[in-house]
Amino acid sequence: MSGAFSIFGSYSEREIKRLKPIINKIDSFGNAMEGLTDDELKAKTDEFRKRIEDGEGIDRILPEAFAVVREAAYRVLKMKHYEVQLMGGIILHQGRIAEMKTGEGKTLVATLPAYLNALEGKGVHIITTNDYLAERDRNEMGQIFEFLGLTVGVILHDMEPEQRRAAYNADITYGTNNELGFDYLRDNMAVNKEERVQRGLYYAIVDEIDSILIDEARTPLIIAGEGDEPSDIYYTCDKLVKTFKKGEHFSVDEKRKAVTLDDAGIEIVENTFGLKNYADIENRLIQHHIIQALKANYTMLRDRDYIVKDDEVIIVDEFTGRVMEGRRFSEGLHEAIEAKEGMKINNESKTLATITLQNYFKIYEKLSGMTGTAATEEMEFREIYNLDVVVIPTNKPIQRIDYDDVVYRTTRAKYNAIINEIEESYKKGQPVLVGTSSVAKSEDISFLLKRKGIKHNVLNAKNHAKEAKIVEKAGQLGAVTIATNMAGRGTDIKLGEGVAEVGGLKVIGTDKHESRRIDNQLRGRSGRQGDPGCSRFIISLEDELMERFVPERFKELYDKIAENDSMPLQSKWVTRAVETAQKSVEGDNFYTRKNLVSYDDVVNVQRQIIYDERNKVLDGEDVEEDILDMAKTVINKTVTDYVGTQEEEEEADEFKQQLDKIISATEDICIDKGSISADEMKKMSNAEIENLIYEKAMDIYEKAKQKLGEEEIKSLGRVILLKVVDEKWVDHIDDMEFLKQGIGLRSYKQVDPVQCFQMEASEMFDSMVYSIKFNTVRNLFLNLLARLNGNGQPEELEDDELDDEIEDFEDIDEEEMIDESAAAEETEEQQEFQRLLNEMEAIEQEETEKEKEAETEQEADNQ
Repeated sequence: MSGAFSIFGSYSEREIKRLKPIINKIDSFGNAMEGLTDDELKAKTDEFRKRIEDGEGIDRILPEAFAVVREAAYRVLKMKHYEVQLMGGIILHQGRIAEMKTGEGKTLVATLPAYLNALEGKGVHIITTNDYLAERDRNEMGQIFEFLGLTVGVILHDMEPEQRRAAYNADITYGTNNELGFDYLRDNMAVNKEERVQRGLYYAIVDEIDSILIDEARTPLIIAGEGDEPSDIYYTCDKLVKTFKKGEHFSVDEKRKAVTLDDAGIEIVENTFGLKNYADIENRLIQHHIIQALKANYTMLRDRDYIVKDDEVIIVDEFTGRVMEGRRFSEGLHEAIEAKEGMKINNESKTLATITLQNYFKIYEKLSGMTGTAATEEMEFREIYNLDVVVIPTNKPIQRIDYDDVVYRTTRAKYNAIINEIEESYKKGQPVLVGTSSVAKSEDISFLLKRKGIKHNVLNAKNHAKEAKIVEKAGQLGAVTIATNMAGRGTDIKLGEGVAEVGGLKVIGTDKHESRRIDNQLRGRSGRQGDPGCSRFIISLEDELMERFVPERFKELYDKIAENDSMPLQSKWVTRAVETAQKSVEGDNFYTRKNLVSYDDVVNVQRQIIYDERNKVLDGEDVEEDILDMAKTVINKTVTDYVGTQEEEEEADEFKQQLDKIISATEDICIDKGSISADEMKKMSNAEIENLIYEKAMDIYEKAKQKLGEEEIKSLGRVILLKVVDEKWVDHIDDMEFLKQGIGLRSYKQVDPVQCFQMEASEMFDSMVYSIKFNTVRNLFLNLLARLNGNGQPEELEDDELDDEIEDFEDIDEEEMIDESAAAEETEEQQEFQRLLNEMEAIEQEETEKEKEAETEQEADNQ
């Protein structure tokens, strides 16, 4: 603990001192709570809710509420919160991060702020890293909440919408970040309010917050639908970049896994595709495919980043080594890898909705989290999430001994040393946990142990429930367990009988991770709750991190000191050199995540505007006035585009031509053919022309109201607006991705890419908003005219045709996490929505056919 406080402990120590009076107040309620019957203790929940309704703040209720939970936990689970757990609970309630070491009971800590905040009735989300932990914690800790009269739910991957809705409506809901994030995106794609499952994002407690908000932050959540047929450009670009030479035609930034075309490469691309200037924005599609082909061929390694199984590319999670069935790399990278491997490319996916985890969690009114290792990333938590980290002291002093790193020249020598160390501990019965950075390295260690006849378990994060049981036994006498970085995380390793006498759990790290935090997590598996134990990292100069970041002079020094490859180097200087390398990588990764959020912050503002507008429509708000305002905007722009601002005198003939164009344009948007003429407009001002056109449009609108009924017209307006918003937003997401892909090239012109992105994204958003207005007005008035003219009752579409018409709303394939949940049963509102949609689609089809006929006639006249 002293090590943690020596870095930034003065702040944490001050914060802990501030908690003492609150802890004393909680303790003062202890005897009173012990004297209550079960029914009297349960009744406290209703009492607290009444006090909140009467205006009392939950901060004033906190000491008594925490005392209630403490007593309930003891009665239900025979667990009583320690003082340090009360401290952690207060920090979480305050919307901060509590760093608590492994074995300090973080799961129990979360019950305190969860209960207190659930009393407000807005819902509390407790977020874990996988379904197994979510279900386990709900079943165990949920007993405390249910004893006190609160409802508890859990969100699991295979749940139906109705089950999800019920879980979110509970007072406290357990779930994973992916499930909750995708439900948010799906809710904002719903075509009626009954399809939504979440009820708002009030307060989140994130377990293993560093894993979720930092390790997984570089991968956005993406829901995708099937896009266009794949083009040959993937194969063309793949074939082309395979001829390139690294360092001559392109450069690879190993730290960021980024690729850049050099001048020689640019010249070849320009010649191949006949481009004048590769960097021009109109070439962004080719830029995108070339970069993805380069990434696929020169940064993505088969059997490390992905595997090929049954003619399918399957992603391997870089943190767990887990094969991620059903997921696909985003932004065309998956298709580029398929081309690289000479496989059939599946239909390109089209992004329907996306959000980064950073911006998803920023939506919560209050956010807090727990982890055993947050101190090293405190600056990032402050800068991106506005969260500070408070280190909570351990309940008992840490006795684990962390030895200095041992470095060997070669991987072979490292492996020999690891096996010898394991064998030595195995002979005396001391349990050993061996941490590796990949599945392949776990299998290497396992193979060598089998040759020595040493029994062991291998955890590769493929089955959370099975792994949890193995991890629970990893502290027994003679146990040897090999685990990838994150395998079994969330489960404590408790020492078996007689293990303390042989030195406790020994942890051996076989690689240094890019992040010191991951290494600290591995060390933290030993020495829980004051248990004895030790940790040591045994590494080699051939390890990936060492080859990339350790300076050459270090390797030269090793050669001078070491007599042969099997001689180790062990000193604090070695450990410091490795930490320096890790800090360098952490800085690069922080830059990448910060850059990602800088771009997504721009899109996030736009996303919230669109989602707010959708929700207005779904919640049944009257959008009639909004649509009529859109009509005024569209008419104004149409008139201005054709007539200008009337600052200069126009020739009579030219002015008449412009008026004819206005008439033609507005007849295609919102008025009946022949309802106005150029003669009646030629002496009018712009404003008078706009008023005339608007009056004609309103005549149509009012007649439609009288014939079809006001509610029918308003419902039609809502359906059209929703459909147009969704279509334009999906296209805009694609445009933003292309813009982001090509924006890096602007740095060559000494322009800040992020600033450039902000400006162009804003212009593109304004253009999309006008497009929404134009298409909404046009579609609505074409529908009204068709109905008034007797063409508004199209035949019912067959089921298979209907599936084609309502694109992107069904059979949604998530690019990062496929959800195969069945659609909810149709409500009357859904049926009404689809009826109106069917009619609208049929009318649009009829108008398209008319336009084609008119074009054909025009071509015949010209000939």
